[in-house]
Amino acid sequence: MKLPVYLDYNATTPVDPRVLEEMLPYFSLKFGNAASRTHAFGWEAEEATDIAREQIAALIGAHPHEIVFTSGATEAVNLAIKGIIENFSGAKKHIITVATEHKAVLDTCKALEKNGHPVTYLPVNTDGSIDLNVLENAITSNTALISVMYANNETGYVMPIREISDIAKKHHILLMTDASQAVGKIPVNVQLDGIDLMTFSAHKLYGPKGVGALYVRKKNPSVSLIAQIDGGGHERNMRSGTLNVPGIVGFGKACEICQNEMLSEGKRLANLRDMFESKLLALNDIHINAAENNHRLPHATNLSFQGIDGEKMIFETSSDLAFSRSSACTSATLEPSYVLKAMGLADELIHNTFRFSFGRFSTESEVEHAAEVISNIVKQHRHERNFGHHPIV
Repeated sequence: MKLPVYLDYNATTPVDPRVLEEMLPYFSLKFGNAASRTHAFGWEAEEATDIAREQIAALIGAHPHEIVFTSGATEAVNLAIKGIIENFSGAKKHIITVATEHKAVLDTCKALEKNGHPVTYLPVNTDGSIDLNVLENAITSNTALISVMYANNETGYVMPIREISDIAKKHHILLMTDASQAVGKIPVNVQLDGIDLMTFSAHKLYGPKGVGALYVRKKNPSVSLIAQIDGGGHERNMRSGTLNVPGIVGFGKACEICQNEMLSEGKRLANLRDMFESKLLALNDIHINAAENNHRLPHATNLSFQGIDGEKMIFETSSDLAFSRSSACTSATLEPSYVLKAMGLADELIHNTFRFSFGRFSTESEVEHAAEVISNIVKQHRHERNFGHHPIV
């Protein structure tokens, strides 16, 4: 077993070897610019991006022309939210989102607030869910957009997107979702789910970093937005810039693999997660911060441990395990997770809360090893707390 065991698949995933193999020719042999339409090198690159669009669209139930390539999900979120709000005229500038959204959404909304655009941040319940009545009551005649993430990056809680879409459609409001943690992990279909804009990223589903996508609905309704990057009119004038052809090719292949293997992989990972949880829950005074299994991602768990030292836990497991306290975008700070605070957890418990996420290359022996390492450290911490700093005999 190679150490440390990687348990942070929600932060990023390794590139699948099949994806890398597909990408490699486009770095040197097939290096054309997809916008060069006067020679074979450009045609070859354009064809490759067209195939990738089809692969990505097929995974989410979209039309290939509804896919806009970006540098990642963060750029896609900025393009979606700012582009929609700028496209609306008059007072229709109000946004409704959720307190537990990814920072890409929250910080974009805060930037718009500074420019006078009103934003409502919905509270969440202790399991991370929202009250749909509170959502509907927050809608005004000036509401332009509802933005609710599909699955939370820290807890794995899956939002009831179809029910939220029904509310949005009832009031003729656009629905956007950050689906970075959901696409490729669980079935996501923009038509069945009633989604108007959706953001996601290749590196969360075994593709390369530095490439993402924004789904923009073309029919019922036809969604228009204002570009945030000018210079050449690429991507149907929505996002200018030379396309990252190798990254896009990898993105497409990653989506194709997910479409073929997602359901069987999800069942395997759910079994690993359940085994991991059951071994740790046997220690008592450990809490899962999520709803029931049918409302959370199959591969992730967020656990709070009573009677331990969180800082010490991270240090003592670092040679054996790689996991995180919260999302990768906030783990560099010492501030308690804003997601868990919104769910009502006390600061002290939040400092003893960790996110574990498994993936395509996780094995049963690795998960068993992780559970054993953590169990031993939890027992040691609790023993020290009760009897002083003496090792367990």
